[in-house]
Amino acid sequence: MDETQHDLPAEERHVPVLLATSVELLVPALQEPGSVYVDATLGMAGHATAVLHAAPHARLVGIDRDPEALALARTRLDREGVGDRATLVHATYDEIPEVLEELGLPGAHGVMMDLGLSSFQIDTTDRGFSYSVDAPLDMRMDTASDGPTAADLLRDLPEAEIARILHDLGDERFAKRIAHRIVEQRQTAPLTRSGELVELLDRAIPGASKASGGHPAKRTFQALRIAVNEELEILASAIESALDCLHVGGRIVVESYHSGEDRLVKTAFARRTRSSAPPGLPVELEEHKPSFAPVVRGALKADETERGSNSRAASVRLRALTRTRSAERAH
Repeated sequence: MDETQHDLPAEERHVPVLLATSVELLVPALQEPGSVYVDATLGMAGHATAVLHAAPHARLVGIDRDPEALALARTRLDREGVGDRATLVHATYDEIPEVLEELGLPGAHGVMMDLGLSSFQIDTTDRGFSYSVDAPLDMRMDTASDGPTAADLLRDLPEAEIARILHDLGDERFAKRIAHRIVEQRQTAPLTRSGELVELLDRAIPGASKASGGHPAKRTFQALRIAVNEELEILASAIESALDCLHVGGRIVVESYHSGEDRLVKTAFARRTRSSAPPGLPVELEEHKPSFAPVVRGALKADETERGSNSRAASVRLRALTRTRSAERAH
């Protein structure tokens, strides 16, 4: 993206995926005055702004682990005239229960999770997320943290672990080959910049495989970002926390962009929508009934028009549930 676009308002830099669908799914749960809408991955507040406009009685609790994104979101919400209904919190989204407790809120009526990398982070060229711009290999969403950077992982991890990350988190077919090249390279000069990694990938991936499937660096950069930020570990905990915090009648919408993310969401949702009645029981008792029900069937995808106009929409999978009962049960 052109550097001048950093000066554009947030809404002109990023169009949220499946925006109208997300709003339509969430708004029915946010009709009562004081309804609490948790946007657990606030980003540049695209979903949050649209939901607040469509649900004028709701208040927003916006969570993001990136302080720069929070500042940008605050500016946008104020400019849109909904900032007085928004509380923004610097946290990871598995901390939803703690955030709500600190604010004195007993739960949420709506929760949104738009997973993966925001356009803001891709466009911030000095963070190393993008394979199209040379920058330090950082990839931390929260640069204030003291966690390892992508460069640290590539310098310190064993070859087998690098290969596992690339294969499992990036669906990279040539994971072992790339990992071997990385370990060879670091014996003389460890990789510290995104441009160096792109050059190595260009050499490591066979020419015939570069003709399809997008940029050859895409899968490796995705895998490293997920590993650096422990995204799947946090997501697994966050989904359970979000489901637990929902009031009866509340709704959760999750958008995933990676097979590992969607698998976690699908599994957690299936567990909460399944009866716990023992096999062969003639009548399902009340305590065996599931506490959630699907709002959409399976996973929704973006239509051809949106996929053509928004590159992030190509891989999206949207799943949504509503809470049907409050009784606690094993899950």
